[in-house]
Amino acid sequence: MNKSEFVAKLAEDTGLKKGDAEKFLDAFVANVKAIIAEGDKLQLVGFGTFEAKERGERTGKNPQTGEAITIAACKVPSFKPGKGFKDELNK
Repeated sequence: MNKSEFVAKLAEDTGLKKGDAEKFLDAFVANVKAIIAEGDKLQLVGFGTFEAKERGERTGKNPQTGEAITIAACKVPSFKPGKGFKDELNK
């Protein structure tokens, strides 16, 4: 399912116009990104938790030359599904 199909589904399920559903989805995504970028986590009970995790510096390999390279430490987004979400998937 792509974004436009998801927006159409949101509009159908909520009774919103497609434009309003798209605005809602864009605002939701922007807010999740902002919350995570600030170092906070967003916990939606029954759905899951969005947060940023630290990935340490590590050694990798240049695929073209085979040379060892150092990959810098960085933050990566993470999503951990909640129990309700996992239970729904495993019905």
